[in-house]
Amino acid sequence: MPVQRLALFDLDNTLVDLDTAFRVWVQEFAEEYRLEDGAVDWLIGLDRDGYPHREVFFAKVRERFVLPDSVEELWGRYRLQMPYLVRCRPEVLDGLARLRASGWRVAIVTNGTADNQLGKIHQTGLAEAVDAYALSGAEGIRKPDVGLFEIAAKRCGVALAEGGWVIGDNLTADIAGGRAAGLRTIWIDRGTWPGVDHQADHAVTDVLEAIEVLERHG
Repeated sequence: MPVQRLALFDLDNTLVDLDTAFRVWVQEFAEEYRLEDGAVDWLIGLDRDGYPHREVFFAKVRERFVLPDSVEELWGRYRLQMPYLVRCRPEVLDGLARLRASGWRVAIVTNGTADNQLGKIHQTGLAEAVDAYALSGAEGIRKPDVGLFEIAAKRCGVALAEGGWVIGDNLTADIAGGRAAGLRTIWIDRGTWPGVDHQADHAVTDVLEAIEVLERHG
């Protein structure tokens, strides 16, 4: 049965390449603080796709390297810098434009601090490429809570009850959250959940493939 043309996209490692940006940040951070050999590998190993939470992450970093700056100072500078390091490929922006031109409503639904995520959305051109966005840091609700998807749908001018799609790389926040909201799901499998029963309607390895799935179903 067809559902309305509503596509709710995750941001990090779905529409933008956070992993590459994080590696760039790590290199710059290690050089800035003149960290010892092996620090880069240690920092990347600690990250684990954005977990632990950045506040915990920077507490561990500060302790490990005996840094003079506070956790809040370190985390704050990270949030200011990261929007300038992430990239959204032109072909992804083109794909979103095609969806909207063919009648889809497109929104971003992302967890994270408002300043960091909003900065990424604006610096990459995504603010102009979507109809709306809902950020956990601004709304006080985090995926997989259905409420964040509801906010995004409402800002697109549609009701979540009429259906739609969630596209993202996190099986809990995006896929389980989308299913709980009664939406169809497309999982971006980046190889970090090997052998898992993903339960998504479709599994792809890149957001461009996800956009192709939507175009076929549209």
